[in-house]
Amino acid sequence: MIQQGLVLLVAGMGIAILFLFVLSVVTTLMSKLVPYINVLPDPEPKKPAPKVAAGNDDAAIAAAIAIASNRR
Repeated sequence: MIQQGLVLLVAGMGIAILFLFVLSVVTTLMSKLVPYINVLPDPEPKKPAPKVAAGNDDAAIAAAIAIASNRR
């Protein structure tokens, strides 16, 4: 009984290690292969957003306060 358990343990661990090895080899090969088969164009660099001129908003603030105070 213990011998069968050890056989199953070794077989299971062997299969797991073999799977991880194959996975790492395939991943490495794919990372080297993908740049050669990439057919998508390179993305264009994003244009920076235009800068908004910093203005003086005192007049707009004063108008908002005046409107709010007259609504009572």
